[in-house]
Amino acid sequence: MGEDVEAQEFSRADRTRYREKVHRCLDVFERMLSEERFDTDDPMTGLEVELNLVDEAGDPALKNAEALKAIADPAFQTELGQFNIEINVPPAWLRQDGLKAFEANLRRSLNDAEARSSEVGAHQVMIGILPTLAPGHLGPTQMSANPRYRLLSEQILHARGEDIRIDVTGPERLITTAESILPEAACTSTQFHVQTSPEQFAAYWNASQAISSVQLAVGANSPYCLGKELWRETRIPLFEQAADTRSEELKAQGVRPRVWFGERWINSVFDLFEENVRYFPALLPITTDEDPVAVLEEGGTPTLNELRLHNGTIYRWNRPVYDIADETPHLRVENRVLPAGPTVADLVANAAFYFGLVRHLAESDRPLWSQMSFQAAEENFERAAEDGIEASIYWPGLGEVKATELVLRRLLPMAHAGLESWGVATEDRDRLLGIIEQRCLLGVNGASWFVDRMHRRAGEDRYDALRATLLEYAERMHSNEPVHTWD
Repeated sequence: MGEDVEAQEFSRADRTRYREKVHRCLDVFERMLSEERFDTDDPMTGLEVELNLVDEAGDPALKNAEALKAIADPAFQTELGQFNIEINVPPAWLRQDGLKAFEANLRRSLNDAEARSSEVGAHQVMIGILPTLAPGHLGPTQMSANPRYRLLSEQILHARGEDIRIDVTGPERLITTAESILPEAACTSTQFHVQTSPEQFAAYWNASQAISSVQLAVGANSPYCLGKELWRETRIPLFEQAADTRSEELKAQGVRPRVWFGERWINSVFDLFEENVRYFPALLPITTDEDPVAVLEEGGTPTLNELRLHNGTIYRWNRPVYDIADETPHLRVENRVLPAGPTVADLVANAAFYFGLVRHLAESDRPLWSQMSFQAAEENFERAAEDGIEASIYWPGLGEVKATELVLRRLLPMAHAGLESWGVATEDRDRLLGIIEQRCLLGVNGASWFVDRMHRRAGEDRYDALRATLLEYAERMHSNEPVHTWD
């Protein structure tokens, strides 16, 4: 989301030219698929984490520019709000101790960055929604300096024709409006990347969609927003509403949302890019001089900048990615379902669960998605976001079942088998998936822990309780002891 663009205004001619270029890129992408131009030999995995910045009291620290300057590490980048930054962890092969590498690199980078950023009064916290955010933190003046963010905000508000309305009901209800997309900045996530061949992409994407509900149930970590106790993973409805380009009338007409679960199982990665082009008008109609046809016919690798930029403004929970490394194109599924945190150990356990389970299901003889409707998968997703570790979902062969029971009975053995296929060592599988197992046995994840601590402080001022609980959370986060062990 943070790719640099220049501040500018767009004319009608810009939009027409951009649409033509995107269609040209899509034609070239289809040709590249048919000509087998992609790197498929040795798939890698990747990891990104978005972080919040807080001051000594636990309130948001609007200092990402100062923090990034102090950190001075290109792995850390700006994010939408001035209280956000992001870290990109180097990609790794799971068969080469990739999960250990993710954990070691992430802990080392975060510890070093914390030491540096704390010098400017900005401490890092990994949590899905910073619970001490107040309405005053989500105004346009709190947006990061990158012109792309302001352009996106202007274009989304222009498409809507009205302010953004946020309405989320859980144990309490939040209703508010915003004159920019800054509420989206409240949503800090973990993103897993899994590289795949064009032939296997549909299976990996479909599998990712099918298991997204289980990921949310065991990994929920966003129970409070603007002082209200809402869904266990409030990131989901908040992000859906904060980046919605539709007025109420367009919703009634059935126009698709830009934050989208999707509407069908796919047969090819081309299905997703083609849907993006067919259903969604451009938000950032910026064209380059590259002629993708000429580049391809000369034996080069086209960047397909317009198609990639367009794809980056459609926020599927499992997003297709076209990218280039060492002049060779490849495809990835970007799994965007989970929040950040609570600890590096928890985060890497979530990664192990996802990478193992998605591989096992994607390569199984009888696809899971052939046994359940897409609508059932979407309903599972919403239910898990709302109820977290207590969620019950539909599963083929079992009917309605507690998500924790499903994980313990069916999915953990699948995840073990998938990680074994990746080449992950037995001791790493046992340690990381053991964290998932204990969460399910004890019924504890980040969201349930935070809500329990808040309920113990029920007699206190709400924001005082949120600050105290967040500071306790941050202290335990630095211990790297998994959340299920927090008393």
